[in-house]
Amino acid sequence: MKAFEDPDTMRETEQHKIIILTAPSGAGKTTIKTRLLAAMAELLSFSVSATTRKIRGGETDGVDYIFIAEEQFKEKIDKDQFVEWQMVYPGMYYGTTVDEMKRIWSEGKTPLLDIDVKGALNVKKMFGERVLTIFIEPPSIEILQQRLMSRGTESAEHIHTRISKAKEEMEYRNSFDKVIMNDDLERATNEVKEIIAKFLG
Repeated sequence: MKAFEDPDTMRETEQHKIIILTAPSGAGKTTIKTRLLAAMAELLSFSVSATTRKIRGGETDGVDYIFIAEEQFKEKIDKDQFVEWQMVYPGMYYGTTVDEMKRIWSEGKTPLLDIDVKGALNVKKMFGERVLTIFIEPPSIEILQQRLMSRGTESAEHIHTRISKAKEEMEYRNSFDKVIMNDDLERATNEVKEIIAKFLG
């Protein structure tokens, strides 16, 4: 991961905050994110990540993710156009662009990032107290596996890969500002809303 180094952009972030939701795949992070954006639309704006993975049914390019080719993604890396980026799975890249962050700040809102565990830790390391990191924890690995299987969007091999990664990500849970157990979606969402409201003052 290489962070952007543009001095003007770095100065711009000094006046702004960042909120990050992270979780193992299938923990319910996307559902919580959607509810937060609906409830706090005047304060938050979703930072759309770029990715090289294939688009899934029901997803919209530019809304859920910015879907780009691996070659194009690597060009953006070389030009320092990412706040953070990760190769989350072999050949599958995800990243937060500098332009997307600037767009949200220019609207007077706070970016809500939905990114992987290591990307979240990297952003926290760069921007410190201006970043609120929230880890959404699944009730158990078994329930996580059931949720992934019920999606019906991935092969057994891909689910196995995601579960292996989830176990690794769970080891980082105590590295985040807040950990929210998602065993009850309504309660978990309300807890996250309260934490964000307090952070934004």
